[in-house]
Amino acid sequence: MSFTAFIKDRIPGIVIRTVALGVIVIFLTAFDVPFQAVLAVTVVLVMSVIVFEMWEFLRKKKFYNRLKKALGELDRKYLISEMIDDPGFLEGNILADTLVECDKSMAENVAAYRRQNKEFREYIELWVHEAKLPLSSMRLMCRQSPEIENKMVVQLGRIDDYIENVLYYARSENAERDYVIKETSLRKTFGNIAVKNREALQMIDARIETKGLDVSVLTDGKWLEFILGQLMANSIKYYSPERSLVIGVGAEETDIETILRFRDNGIGIPAADLPYVFEKSFTGANGRRDSKSTGMGLYIVKNLCDRLGHGISIESKEGAYTEVMLIFNKNDFYNPQ
Repeated sequence: MSFTAFIKDRIPGIVIRTVALGVIVIFLTAFDVPFQAVLAVTVVLVMSVIVFEMWEFLRKKKFYNRLKKALGELDRKYLISEMIDDPGFLEGNILADTLVECDKSMAENVAAYRRQNKEFREYIELWVHEAKLPLSSMRLMCRQSPEIENKMVVQLGRIDDYIENVLYYARSENAERDYVIKETSLRKTFGNIAVKNREALQMIDARIETKGLDVSVLTDGKWLEFILGQLMANSIKYYSPERSLVIGVGAEETDIETILRFRDNGIGIPAADLPYVFEKSFTGANGRRDSKSTGMGLYIVKNLCDRLGHGISIESKEGAYTEVMLIFNKNDFYNPQ
């Protein structure tokens, strides 16, 4: 901090004080105050201003020079707030407090990004492990039987699902950049999922029952298809070997919302696990029995529903059924023709 720069910054104050001093001298002269007294007052005022400005300059120069030196010596410039001593003047205190708040905010953002990055890496590692399982199964089937077309298709479908999980999980953190909300047919969307899982459903002799799907909701069709695909995959994965799998999908409309119910008669979810099924990597009792479970499917579904503004809830009775409800709010400004 140079003295010249300091004086330039103080010019408005110096001008105001000089004018004030001139006015005082004029008044003193007008009232016939002796010249010696006027001179004495002038000298005292001028000297007091000079002393004050020199003191102001020296303490600020000390602080700012120390600040610039510390900044130049630091490799990690964002730690500058840790190197600042008490400035001892108002502007310095404001600057110090501002730097501390900026550093705190930056540290919180960096920590959040690190957590997201760590979670993403963990999921990628888990996915790589899971993706190897169907590949190993295909190799075994190729060795054991030439009649493997349907089974091969199912295993390839599993690989495709795992790849989609990675892509949708990676995109779900910024889903708002990759969706288009428009009128979407529930029947068409669910039909696409049923066709995609046709071979897997046929292999376990599953049956699908639909009701009231001739309605449309305001959502992103691509994301909704992924959500229903995850629900379908869970129904297939956790079907009960004691009975044929029946998947029931129905929609109900009210004045303010549309409720889509996705129900299966699989093995169900233990009551103790229900509050946690939407948590990341939670597999529960069923997941521990099935080594292929990652605990990511419903977590991604819940995350997408939150970002799309849809409600989601789940009900289940162990050994009987599982029902997932998706709630689509209606737009008051949208009137279907």
